[in-house]
Amino acid sequence: MITFRQLKYFDALAHHLHFGRAAEQCAISQPALSMQIRELETALGVELIERHAGRVALTAVGAEVARRAEGILAATKDLVDVARHAHRLLSGPLRLGVIPSVAPYLLPPLLPLLRERHPELELHIRETQTNALVRELAVGQLDLLVLALPVEHAEIETQPLLEDRFLLALPATRTNEGRVRATPELLARDRLLLLEEGHCLRDQALSYCGIQNVRGIDTFGASTLSTIVQMVSNGYGITLLPELCVELERRHGEIRLMRFTEPEPHRTLGLAWRRSSPRKRDFVELGKFVTTVGEDLKRRSKAD
Repeated sequence: MITFRQLKYFDALAHHLHFGRAAEQCAISQPALSMQIRELETALGVELIERHAGRVALTAVGAEVARRAEGILAATKDLVDVARHAHRLLSGPLRLGVIPSVAPYLLPPLLPLLRERHPELELHIRETQTNALVRELAVGQLDLLVLALPVEHAEIETQPLLEDRFLLALPATRTNEGRVRATPELLARDRLLLLEEGHCLRDQALSYCGIQNVRGIDTFGASTLSTIVQMVSNGYGITLLPELCVELERRHGEIRLMRFTEPEPHRTLGLAWRRSSPRKRDFVELGKFVTTVGEDLKRRSKAD
């Protein structure tokens, strides 16, 4: 007989392809995890994984079982949510994923507001890059995401909330050379500093600049905008800074900001959740708070 526990453990192993890391995620010993996987294989009558020294690979059948197990685990999570949240708005546990170029700016004003208006809501925050958040949402490890759209996934529904325009950030000592607005050509003449690979903000900036060859782009392993702003402040280059981040980052670095010519580059921030989730009413309500806070942060941003 197949058990929910076996599917949960196999899902972790399929993700990590490593018994030790999968066991750590499931908070059990490695031998216990291995035994459960063996029992699942016996129950199904097939081999799900190829065991090699120091590594694991899924068999063809194992990959299909892993895909279906993801759906079962997510559906089970949604079933529990139906019972828990049938009559109460924004109450109980909610696992929220937020991308790094949004979390430090949006969460400080958002969390106290949610605590005040919905004290029964128990938020658990996960901050990481888009690809990891989308995968964790799809398998039921997260309930809701705040991120840059679009999200291309058949099982995920999205809702746009606000447009976050990009501004050009330069060292405070730099003159505008008579310019009122920045242009993409201006970026090509200077050292452009961006977040490391994997951040959607980096890809959006490259797309706006029309840059195909990234060899001249300096990322130097930066994973936060605060690091980038400090580099700009000290004369090491320029960057694109979202409006949402301006108020906080301007306190920490001596920078000058310029708006771009029309059409101004921007990203669309929004929500993402599983289509099967019964908590859409909760998500839409939380989205109203995100919009209110985000628009307020944007109003406080000022360019030179």
